[in-house]
Amino acid sequence: MHPRPAAGAALALLSAVTFATSGTFARSLIDAGWSAEAAVICRVGIAALVLAVPAALSLRGRWDVLRSNITAVGLFGLLGVAVAQACFFNAVRYLPVGVALLLEYLGIILVVVWMWLRHGQRPRQLTVAGSMAALCGLAFVLDLTGTTSFHPVGVLWGLSAAVGLAGYFVLAGRVDPRLPSVALASGGMAVGAVMLLIVGLTGLLPLRATFGEVTFAGQTTSWLLPIAGLSLIAAVVAYLAGIAGTRILGARLSSFVGLTEVLFAVLIAWLFLNELPTAWQLFGGVLIIAGVALVRLDELRGTPASAAPEPALAVSAR
Repeated sequence: MHPRPAAGAALALLSAVTFATSGTFARSLIDAGWSAEAAVICRVGIAALVLAVPAALSLRGRWDVLRSNITAVGLFGLLGVAVAQACFFNAVRYLPVGVALLLEYLGIILVVVWMWLRHGQRPRQLTVAGSMAALCGLAFVLDLTGTTSFHPVGVLWGLSAAVGLAGYFVLAGRVDPRLPSVALASGGMAVGAVMLLIVGLTGLLPLRATFGEVTFAGQTTSWLLPIAGLSLIAAVVAYLAGIAGTRILGARLSSFVGLTEVLFAVLIAWLFLNELPTAWQLFGGVLIIAGVALVRLDELRGTPASAAPEPALAVSAR
């Protein structure tokens, strides 16, 4: 046990809080005319540059490790960064931030389905119970029988973000343990930014950005504020705090602390965007988080602590 578990818990919570700000920062840019893809490019491109130094230091000259994992880094950049983040930010255009994030978190349930269909790994009872709870929670979050209506395009974007997150989780289980988390994060974000930029320049994705004033938390401010928040707070600080917290608490405990990101996202969206879910949606959100926690518990219960993936990687799709 690390001698300072309180410090580890504080760092893990800081990581969850800062990751949770991404949707709120992105909303101010999108409402000002930015495309989701342009916002993602700025966020991950700047974060990749800032993290490049700690990433290089973490490798300690072992560049062969990076070269041998270049395919894994590229796939992570494609799914865990480009697809997951672009789809999540597009979902935020149509949905409340908390709802969009809950939809993305269903990616953990999609991993269960993928491993069953592709590899024949039949889920155990605890995983089945968690998956059913999450799906029931989804019905409450979307208020399928109530008066609240969500734009179907936004729901599709949110579920597409879940596919990107699921792809990342599948990849995370195959990452070379010699490759430091910060190196994978920095490299993956650089790849994701370049991919989105190339596709955007071809005209297949919209690349729109405005460089005037935006509205954030009801106040008019410069576009630089949400960009700095997205890249420095919701990416750099979030990743570094998550990695540091993991080293103190260990992978298992940190992964559950990370689930508080959804709760913080709802709170932040309420404070800054006045987005408050209904009571039934909050109940559904609790069911989804509980379901995801059960799936994670079942997964980690059969995994040696030394083999469990770092939760800093698990949240890096944010």
